[in-house]
Amino acid sequence: MRVDKYLKVSRLIKRRTVANEVADAGRIVVNGKQVKASYSVKIGDEIEITFGNKPVKVKVLSIEAAPGKDVAREMYEVIEG
Repeated sequence: MRVDKYLKVSRLIKRRTVANEVADAGRIVVNGKQVKASYSVKIGDEIEITFGNKPVKVKVLSIEAAPGKDVAREMYEVIEG
């Protein structure tokens, strides 16, 4: 699953277009590397997103295509943030 879609489905970012813009601005880092919106997320990846001056780091636990609102929180584990 693309990183922009993952961020939207997991509800880390509200809209996919916003996730795309954040990736284009270079504010998404996966496993220590800056990535584009098309990067393919895998289970175990560590994603760091910079919201303004506040970074949030999460670990990918699951990649489900369309989980419900209550299941979305179980797709990742917050490491820092």
